Amino acid sequence: MLNCCAQGWKINHKRILRLMRVDNLLGVRRRKFILTTDSKHGLPVYPNLAEELVLTSIDQLWVADITYVRLQLEFVYLAVLLDAFSRRCIGWALQRTLEAAWRLRPLRMALRRRRPRPGLVHHSDRGVQYASRDYTAQLEQHGIRISMSRNAMPYDNAQAESFIKTLKYEEVYRTEYRSLEEAN
Repeated sequence: MLNCCAQGWKINHKRILRLMRVDNLLGVRRRKFILTTDSKHGLPVYPNLAEELVLTSIDQLWVADITYVRLQLEFVYLAVLLDAFSRRCIGWALQRTLEAAWRLRPLRMALRRRRPRPGLVHHSDRGVQYASRDYTAQLEQHGIRISMSRNAMPYDNAQAESFIKTLKYEEVYRTEYRSLEEAN
């Protein structure tokens, strides 16, 4: 029992916890981390070409990443593709699963919008989504050079990570979307 000296009340700690919960005074609990990158695969891993680039215009370096977004009723995956020079999102997709066809949508959207010349560098983490044969074949078909972050180095893809963080804080968390349909 806790003794509230000022008023002479004796209150159990469970009551205080309940009252704090009702008044929304409890600390925010850390949510479970959801892994979106599976880099333990037998697919080819490409060297980091992005660190050597000095950007002078658009369509020299595209950076890609996937994250999860917790909505009120569910959580979904968001894939983005950014032009590193303009810092513009040129391709994106929102989906409930990490299925194979879905991960190509941001790339195809960006290719339709920009029609880049051969020599562009596509940089991502080492995840199976970006190392898969269908994804790398699509890049190679358009003459795009493949670049991947070093092992366990999220800073190599900092521009995409920063964009996603800003997007979550400025759009997703403020709007409180309920479902995938509402967020799309």
